[in-house]
Amino acid sequence: MFRKTIVEDDSHDTEVLEENSRNIIVGIISQLRKDMDLSRVALPTFILEPRSMLEKITDFMAHPDILLEASKTIDPVDRFVEIVRYFMSGWHVKPKGVKKPYNPVLGEFFRCQWQFRDQTKAYYVAEQISHHPPISAYYFGSPDNGIHIEGEIHPKARFLGNSAASIMQGYSRIHFTRFSEEYHITSPNVYARGILCKYHVLMFGKMTMELGDRAIIRCEANDLVCEIDFKAKGVFSGQANLISGKIKRESTSQVLYELSGAWNSHIFIHKAKKPSSPISFFHVQTASKPVPKRVDPEEQQDLNESRRLWAKVTAAIKANDMDLARDEKQWIEDSQRVETTKRQKQSLVWQPRFFVATGTDYRFKGSMAIQPRQTQQDLESWIFGPLSSTSRSTQEILQERRPVQAELTVVAV
Repeated sequence: MFRKTIVEDDSHDTEVLEENSRNIIVGIISQLRKDMDLSRVALPTFILEPRSMLEKITDFMAHPDILLEASKTIDPVDRFVEIVRYFMSGWHVKPKGVKKPYNPVLGEFFRCQWQFRDQTKAYYVAEQISHHPPISAYYFGSPDNGIHIEGEIHPKARFLGNSAASIMQGYSRIHFTRFSEEYHITSPNVYARGILCKYHVLMFGKMTMELGDRAIIRCEANDLVCEIDFKAKGVFSGQANLISGKIKRESTSQVLYELSGAWNSHIFIHKAKKPSSPISFFHVQTASKPVPKRVDPEEQQDLNESRRLWAKVTAAIKANDMDLARDEKQWIEDSQRVETTKRQKQSLVWQPRFFVATGTDYRFKGSMAIQPRQTQQDLESWIFGPLSSTSRSTQEILQERRPVQAELTVVAV
């Protein structure tokens, strides 16, 4: 057994609440009960990350060079190791402190693309396919590199008494057409800590975001599995953000590699039963810079695209005008309820634009229609071509219900 000591500054993961913010949190928490579902609780705007959950998912494509390398790796074990590296590379991309992205509204979508150094491209689209319960479906494709990723996120927010948790149900599937194999991935859960409820008294320390529990990466075709434990810090002792994991032959439980380190700083890998020291697996400070995604300007976006839909909320948050951010957010949520009521009266069933139900899963319509001979042009047409909708967008209803407001002057933060 080996151990690698990690000493890191965790200040980026913590946040000290101001007095006004504490009072608001106290007011909300006083109404909560342990194990209560938080999905219907209106959260204060000061804890919001100014972007939608549909865009936040792209954090896991922040280091596509690792994924491209994996798609070209011939040895199946080495290829699996690269997939594990890719999975671990996205968790460090986060705002300072404890922030939550916008809850997408039904029918909202986000789309973007990347261009890599070799001039190949990748395309991404995510759509909110259910509001209650909240379900986000997403697709990432790079046909020239034989890479396709499909997944769903079903977050369930719970109040646990001393913390709030987002139970990250769902899956991600990475498909390499070159090798005709799939990698099935589950995620750890997310915890917001720093609220201590004892003897019915609310006390605050530093608000901290942690990952906890187990994630699993599995490739049945190659009989390989990786189990990664995300270790939350103890209440009074211990170190935050640590992980440990094993890459194994699933049929025999033979351990091939072991992982250790901290998911937000430096991760190490070690060949099992070998005398050599652990080597660097992924280091946040030395990793290549994320490839920037390309997103259409807001004025060219559809009314229901994330950045355009939430533009006024985002501008208000960046201008530190939380009252206006709250009002703008409320308008969007009210319009969602209006649209839902109208659909129910007309007995209409919502149909997603980009995804279709196939049993218990949702699949991207474009991948079902054009694989395996999908081309870059095919995919671009499916994601960025003309859109049609079976229902008016939330933003259309919203615009009918209020006058146009003056644009904000955005202050850099």
